[in-house]
Amino acid sequence: MVESFRIRPAVQADGGFLGDMVVEAANWRGGGARPRHEVISSAEHSRYLTGWMRPGDTGFVAEDLRGEPIGAAWYRMLPRSEPGFGWVGTGVPELIIGVRPIWRAHGVGRALLQRLCESARAQGFARLSLSVERDNFAVTLYRSEGFAVTQSGLGRDTMVKRLR
Repeated sequence: MVESFRIRPAVQADGGFLGDMVVEAANWRGGGARPRHEVISSAEHSRYLTGWMRPGDTGFVAEDLRGEPIGAAWYRMLPRSEPGFGWVGTGVPELIIGVRPIWRAHGVGRALLQRLCESARAQGFARLSLSVERDNFAVTLYRSEGFAVTQSGLGRDTMVKRLR
């Protein structure tokens, strides 16, 4: 199969695009989507973006062959005092992933997720966590990549992958 996208490490200048991907992740259902400014200004989502590329932040961006960004996956360490949706403990990075709708089901999310897990393992992390709404089609991807539900919440689950 000929690859129609490539993956590169995320840089500080990608912060705006990561904001777009938080919006995609929050509005995965489509339909009555929340506006961008509402999503990224909310405390529950801004914690994944504020001060992007602080120490400990790692991410990757998928680009089409023209160099246009089409998806991203990244993780950050969130403090116990400001946990994310998928926070499971100190020292466990929480990942966020978003892919433009037209590129979903083309292997972009899987490639980003695999690259992010490889990077986390190489950096010495034992686990990665995430949060996903139970009816999100991405649950199948996460399960197939070794993530398992560790905590159930109201309509959403926290999933963890052991890296070593």
